[in-house]
Amino acid sequence: MEALMTKRALKRQLREGAFDAGQFEDDGKIRRLPTADRAWSPLAHHNDDRDQGRDQGYVKTIKAKSPGQQELIDAIDAKNLVMALGPAGTGKTYLAIAKAVEALEAGKVGRIVLSRPAVEAGESIGYLPGDAEDKLAPYLRPLYDALSDRLSMKRVRALMAEGAIEIAPVGFMRGRTLNNAFVVIDEAQNCTYGQLKMLLTRLGWHSTMVVTGDPNQSDLLPELSGLGPVADKFDALANIAVVRLKDVDIVRHPLVAEMLGVL
Repeated sequence: MEALMTKRALKRQLREGAFDAGQFEDDGKIRRLPTADRAWSPLAHHNDDRDQGRDQGYVKTIKAKSPGQQELIDAIDAKNLVMALGPAGTGKTYLAIAKAVEALEAGKVGRIVLSRPAVEAGESIGYLPGDAEDKLAPYLRPLYDALSDRLSMKRVRALMAEGAIEIAPVGFMRGRTLNNAFVVIDEAQNCTYGQLKMLLTRLGWHSTMVVTGDPNQSDLLPELSGLGPVADKFDALANIAVVRLKDVDIVRHPLVAEMLGVL
């Protein structure tokens, strides 16, 4: 009889909206529900199974899948400034971020700084919903994706909270000196010559910088992109490595290489 009354009382409470919020204080799932409709953020909780109280295991060392990738890995190990140029799918960004994570985990650097230009490719940033952080989140998402492939998002969030990982658009890099850091400048083909000069001169003591991009895939007007001219000038400098990856280094679906051959 008591159980029946309990069910009736529960139905009445549900119908009348008389639930006590305190009932759910111990319910972890309820506590993790987002409280606001905001843009994707690495510091927000995810519904991914990896983040529900456990970390995912990852391969500690990376292996090159082509001679060009091996050349890039060797260059990053040997030089403080590396320019990695090549078509989509050659692993430029992935290898750069993987080496950054490797250096951070080994204690070789104190932080990782990732940056890419927020260049509009047919869409307008101003019309995206939210504040400045929300508007920029979709442009920086590929960097989070690469990070989460080497670290769990739980670990990424923790490192970002303590300042060991920083992700920012190119415009936020002006006036800084990046010491004891592993810096990755992604999508550099969408940087002007002036922007690249500004970024390259951010390099500080005990730091490594890798600049990645595809000069043939710029969203800027051809004459505005500074990646090609900067790489050509750096070819003459022995202390800077310029690695040019080819179609044979593409590690995505084989159709990617075929498409790029005709597009």
